[in-house]
Amino acid sequence: MPYLFTSESVSEGHPDKVADQISDALIDNFLAWDPDSRVAIETLVTTGQVVLAGEVKSNTYLDIPQITRDVIKKIGYTKSEYMFEANSCGILSAIHEQSADINQGVDRVKKEDQGAGDQGIMFGYANNETESYMPLALDLSHKLLIELAALRRENKDITYLRPDAKSQVTIEYDDDHKPLRIDTIVISTQHDDFDEEAKMLAKINADIVNILIPRVKESLKPELQALFTKDIKFHINPTGKFVIGGPHGDTGLTGRKIIVDTYGGKGGHGGGAFSGKDPSKVDRSGAYATRHIAKNLVAAGIADEILVQISYAIGVKDPMGIYVNTYGTSKVNFTDSEIANKIQSTFDMTPYGIETRLGLRNPIYSETAAYGHMGRKPQKVTKTFKNIHNEVKTIEVELFTWEKLDSVDQVKKAFGI
Repeated sequence: MPYLFTSESVSEGHPDKVADQISDALIDNFLAWDPDSRVAIETLVTTGQVVLAGEVKSNTYLDIPQITRDVIKKIGYTKSEYMFEANSCGILSAIHEQSADINQGVDRVKKEDQGAGDQGIMFGYANNETESYMPLALDLSHKLLIELAALRRENKDITYLRPDAKSQVTIEYDDDHKPLRIDTIVISTQHDDFDEEAKMLAKINADIVNILIPRVKESLKPELQALFTKDIKFHINPTGKFVIGGPHGDTGLTGRKIIVDTYGGKGGHGGGAFSGKDPSKVDRSGAYATRHIAKNLVAAGIADEILVQISYAIGVKDPMGIYVNTYGTSKVNFTDSEIANKIQSTFDMTPYGIETRLGLRNPIYSETAAYGHMGRKPQKVTKTFKNIHNEVKTIEVELFTWEKLDSVDQVKKAFGI
């Protein structure tokens, strides 16, 4: 019997994502000047105020207020009427030195013996319903908001948009778990004030349906374009007026959008957030590594859908265990437990092995902090950083390395394909 599945996304201007982007910008700046930095930074944003707290062990010092203001400005909070503005917001930093008790469990004489920065469970997931091996509902939810942000910055076809926004997509699937159509699209976008609310709602509805949706649809493959039928139910700014938004409308916190950051409710989640953490924290690096494995296994034809779980104990380098679920879609003559054993013998899952294989000690995290950590396009970019001494460093880095299909041949060989 057909069923519905829903995922949501939030924009870069959503208060929780503002917090994530500040935390990850600070991670990048610490790693740019000292790749061995140990950092865990939480951010809170509210009306006219940013509060930073966390622990750092590093050989560098940063102009933390300026980095924070640069992030807020880039997002688009640049007007006083937003009640949260880059140049005028207060910034309180309560960042202090990392606990020596934690650090002794991570650092070792030999880097290869580095222990996990915390205990916990992490999940990686992939399926083959999109080119990015991501769940379709989440993929479309992200695309809607990425395009909405592009329209806001163009300030041409739609001129009243403000940074805060949310999306939600509901897909109808058949009994074989194949998408049949888009059932519902929800878009809530912050906007400038209008004189008349009825005209405002009509204008926003028309612009979303006639400008945003066609732009997103045009970017998709024909088989996905066919899911956009005339029967889609639209809920656009369903509460009505959405002028008050961003950190003024709702307090934002680092790590509060972990399902948006991963698989939109598909697969599993260990509960640990990513943003604000250096890669010694396996909440982050373990989740990236298991996504890399899951994606390469699906691309290699091992299964149509796969979930990979890994677990760690703080201070211990080897994982406690690896679990696999192929949801009955396996294409090889191996049980799920045998697939897990193959993964363990094929991939180095020690914290140092993951950091090295995926290049995680580079300043690559700011780009992850909005529109999902998974399903993104691997690419090389050049980034420039300035420290408190006005020294400038330019670094070429590779983003989203865990999305590379660079282990498909290795997987095929391991499974005798």
